[in-house]
Amino acid sequence: MKSRSFFTLLWLTTAALLLTACHSNEANYKAAYDKAREKQFNGIEQETYNRMVAEAQRNNVEVNGDSLRLVPMWTNVTLDSVAVAKRYGVVVASFKQIFNAQTYRDRLRSEEGFPAYILFEGREKKYYVIVKGFDDLGVAAAFLKSLPTTMKMAALEPKVWILERL
Repeated sequence: MKSRSFFTLLWLTTAALLLTACHSNEANYKAAYDKAREKQFNGIEQETYNRMVAEAQRNNVEVNGDSLRLVPMWTNVTLDSVAVAKRYGVVVASFKQIFNAQTYRDRLRSEEGFPAYILFEGREKKYYVIVKGFDDLGVAAAFLKSLPTTMKMAALEPKVWILERL
């Protein structure tokens, strides 16, 4: 009889520990989220990171009398030949998933006839869809200016801009 009550007590204690120890709560999720956010910025404070992003978005230059956004960044060509990627590319869309970028690129190629390609930037982990690439900034700026009349599809970027590959 003593051994049966001992095993029952042992079983109840084990069950109680398992039920209370393994359950997640909001505090656990918040701690994990905060730790992941800390890792994401690699030691950069949130305010500093936000200023860096804002500065990158203000990269306006004057070309052919027009002010346009020119953002220099390190990128890699994805799934396209490296030969198609030029120094300057007109960005019409950006995505977090490559599937969405590929779908939009394929539509630009088939429906519009543009030699579109995709560039990947590792810091923000974004895929940029380039409608057309150029070796000369002046020619890229002229194309960007004429884009609203030559492209029937809607550009998914709020304001189309030029990416300079470093």
